[in-house]
Amino acid sequence: MPVLVTGAAGFIGSHVCLHLLSRGEAVVGVDNMNDYYDPALKNGRLARLREHRHFSFHQIDIAEQDALTNTLAGLDVRKIVHLAAQAGVRYSLDNPRAYVRSNIVGHLEVLEFCRAQPAFEHLVYASSSSVYGGNSKVPFGETDQVDRPVSLYAATKKADELISHTYAHLFGVPQTGLRFFTVYGPWGRPDMAYWIFTKAMLEGKPIRVFNNGDMWRDFTYVDDVVEAVVAVLDRPPLGDIPPSRLYNVGNNQPARLGDFIDILERLLGVKANRRFEPMQPGDVERTYADMTALERDFGFRPRTSLEVGLGKFVGWYRSEWAGSTTGE
Repeated sequence: MPVLVTGAAGFIGSHVCLHLLSRGEAVVGVDNMNDYYDPALKNGRLARLREHRHFSFHQIDIAEQDALTNTLAGLDVRKIVHLAAQAGVRYSLDNPRAYVRSNIVGHLEVLEFCRAQPAFEHLVYASSSSVYGGNSKVPFGETDQVDRPVSLYAATKKADELISHTYAHLFGVPQTGLRFFTVYGPWGRPDMAYWIFTKAMLEGKPIRVFNNGDMWRDFTYVDDVVEAVVAVLDRPPLGDIPPSRLYNVGNNQPARLGDFIDILERLLGVKANRRFEPMQPGDVERTYADMTALERDFGFRPRTSLEVGLGKFVGWYRSEWAGSTTGE
């Protein structure tokens, strides 16, 4: 019985696939391989996965009606890690339809596929810390009010949570949503600040620092995120009525953006040329995950400090990406 991972060529998805494969699982990955960022990065992630004989891949758009059903006919899929989505807050300002299609229609199609599986066990899906909007109470807890999003991306992720709860209530589909907080690490996304800053600093270019650097993010290393995803996947919420849960997945230690840049300067041995700019539309000043629930139910605690995690990213970037034929 394979585990299905949507967004398998994505940042978190590829790491989840590798972890599942390493413990002997068969994994079926799907991804639409869009060009939101350099497809060479997605192909590089897939190349690592294809080294494993228990991995298979299908390039499909999950938002197409019945695409999953037609592609995976005959497979006994009982567990799904659903990570496929249109990411990025700022991109949603100019491309709102891409978010509604990928994040809402795509999520619905995954739920319909789950509903049709006769022995389905658990759907783990990606939500986002963005659902907390501009909440001033910190740390953010799963029971906090989240009905005032400040970006369309956040609105689509909150919509996914509501639709999932409804499918759990009406059809008994067991599922757990995970609100990820600023995930970073090797093979990450080039639209994220840690990648943008690293690239610019190594090239001697200025970096844009919003809100004068007075922004705080709960940076969460990808290995910690994967550990949380797999722990949750193994324990569906069967005792809950409806069988639907939500958890934060963060580092529980927010870092100020200016301090984050200081760490990068030390790791790169390069002084950043900081260009200070106002807060951007759709951004929030602070994210901070309350991890009480995940620790209580799964014994999970993030283990990777920001300095260690950024060091691993910088090492990967210099040795495997920037100097490769597919890197910058």
